[in-house]
Amino acid sequence: MKEPTSDYSSQQLRHLFYALLIITSASTMVGRILSVESKSGKTAMLSANDRSRWCTIRSLVDHGTYEIDSVIKRKTDWYTIDMVRHKGDDGREHYYSSKPPLLPTLLAAEYWLMKNVLGAGLTDSPFYVTRTMLIVSNVLPLVLYFALLCCLVESLASSDWTKLFIMACATWGTFLTTFAVTLNNHLPAAVSVLIAVYAAIEILHEGNKAIHWFVLAGLFSAFVVANELPGLALFVMLLAAFLWIAPWETAIGFVPAAAVVAIAFFVTTYIGHGSLRPPYAHRGDGDVLASVSAAQREAVLHNEANEEFRNELSAAGIELSVAATLAPTTTSGRWNLFDPATEDRYVVWNTNNGFDIREWDHWYEYEGSYWTPESKKGVDKGEPSKAVYAFHTLLGHRGVFSLTPIWLLSFGGIAIWLTRGERSLQTFALMVLTLTLVCVVFYTVLREEHDRNYGGVSCGFRWLFWFIPLWLICAIPAADKIAASRFGRITAYLMLAVSIVSATYASMNPWSHSWIFDYWSILEWIAY
Repeated sequence: MKEPTSDYSSQQLRHLFYALLIITSASTMVGRILSVESKSGKTAMLSANDRSRWCTIRSLVDHGTYEIDSVIKRKTDWYTIDMVRHKGDDGREHYYSSKPPLLPTLLAAEYWLMKNVLGAGLTDSPFYVTRTMLIVSNVLPLVLYFALLCCLVESLASSDWTKLFIMACATWGTFLTTFAVTLNNHLPAAVSVLIAVYAAIEILHEGNKAIHWFVLAGLFSAFVVANELPGLALFVMLLAAFLWIAPWETAIGFVPAAAVVAIAFFVTTYIGHGSLRPPYAHRGDGDVLASVSAAQREAVLHNEANEEFRNELSAAGIELSVAATLAPTTTSGRWNLFDPATEDRYVVWNTNNGFDIREWDHWYEYEGSYWTPESKKGVDKGEPSKAVYAFHTLLGHRGVFSLTPIWLLSFGGIAIWLTRGERSLQTFALMVLTLTLVCVVFYTVLREEHDRNYGGVSCGFRWLFWFIPLWLICAIPAADKIAASRFGRITAYLMLAVSIVSATYASMNPWSHSWIFDYWSILEWIAY
């Protein structure tokens, strides 16, 4: 019998290590999911964030509506602060999840099957249903993600050490596996990024213009946008690149596939909320509907919708009942005008000539809302200093590089590909660098103070998690560069060790602070 060649033996050994890394990572995720539970021990939902989506899923299947009034109950594990309130189809105000409805709608189909085929419901079997759905919706996609990444690593990396190291980083050293125990948008976004980029590399780097690659790239790059709005930049870059090299295939493959996701996103949003904009986009006042004279100043200042005030609005086409009330908001010179008889709501703004009546479009503004300046707590209040926020985002308690220093290799790899890589890899590195810089600037510089909250209580800066597959790929040339250096390998191992510590510190509940945050809080270096 002929002995196998050394290359073949090396390949088989690598595949064995790939399998061991994936199996151990997936098994650990499943084990954590099977033991995950809320603080009360009554459900497997860990935070207001995932409860918000679970409320939509349960309400869709159990009650046939996106309204979650019948699901949320204060002081129970189904109550969530991540909700909005606005008028429904019946003309009355209702509560809704503040999350875009496409992902919960897709998951509701999975829950419908469990309830109607297996007879398991979220009301009677919350642990069984949620844990099963988390395994199917989180772990299985991550296993596919690992398998695709193996193929990319085999194609792009030069050394065996690099291939194994990158896969070790992917399976144990990122926050994607941490978030496998909870329902969230970051994990499906990251998996979609890798699928879209896998297809893009086949097209742009390998020169394979089979139509199915364009379909996959269009479908999953659009799904990235549906889960992470800044992913629109990735979608636009891929679309532009494909139009340049293969306009016909892009037109018949990429564009229709992307349109399917876009249509589904807007249709579910409109059915759920009567608007094409997702709930988080309704955070301000609408157009001016009418104006009232300064003669009504005293009535407004005394929070009274008196007869003269109502008459002036009636003349402008706004009818109010005698039960209409005015209530001041936290913003000076701004009142909430509400008619309980019709549940019509408007906003009154003080002007030099009187008062403007505007459309009410602030869905987070309701009685008992957590998202008012006086109700928010801790990091949710927002960081006043942009410089401090940028520091903690990159190097501090939510630091991309302090919590997961393996990403230092990624930016080293970007530099290598930009200077010495093939043209297609140069383009890819430039795309990733541009996307990263644009999103970092967007989140650290362009956001208002109330939005500078580090993504709330979370073990990392979760708004950049969709970059994880891009950064893993970009780390390949840097890992190849240091593979022959003992010092370089030891440094990389230390980076991976810190990253694994960060990923596992919050492994039972990713909706908790990072180890750096907790340690610095003990030292009283930070206070929120």
